[in-house]
Amino acid sequence: MLVEEQAVTRNHVGLGLRIWTRQTCQRSLTTMSKAAGKARDQVVRLLVAAGKAAPTPPVGPALGARGVKSMDFCKEFNARTAHIEPGVPTPTLITVRPDRSFTFITKTPPTSYFLKKTAGIEKGTGRPGHDILGTISLKHVYEIAKIKSADDHMSHLSLENIARMVVGSARSLGLQVVP
Repeated sequence: MLVEEQAVTRNHVGLGLRIWTRQTCQRSLTTMSKAAGKARDQVVRLLVAAGKAAPTPPVGPALGARGVKSMDFCKEFNARTAHIEPGVPTPTLITVRPDRSFTFITKTPPTSYFLKKTAGIEKGTGRPGHDILGTISLKHVYEIAKIKSADDHMSHLSLENIARMVVGSARSLGLQVVP
């Protein structure tokens, strides 16, 4: 809405209303056009259950705020994770382009998921290092490390170093690693 500057009275200013003049409209349009020229890809990180993606929170609001149709993502995600056991938490990186198209990468489930499943516990301890909730063998640690080595961000690490990280995660959950 354009209003000439002569129409601005003290009453409008006192109410705290912002009156759009021709000058402010022109400034805001140039600001918007500069922002449109600098549009970049946005990355959304989500933890979605394999095969159970739905346009409900957290998927719907995260993608809807960026103009992506969440149902399209859900269909493609569920098709791509059909080979994984349903319900397994899958970290997903969604890249949203300025034209509202998207691509996504799925990673292996979190280490804590594997450790809790192996040890048969629901959740970790509230006092790591003091309480021991269970034990896992070194063989299990190396199996988890092999699975985690498939991720791109772990490709430069040796299997031994990945296993050390798994042992650290096990300790923070309250699990004891036995040979």
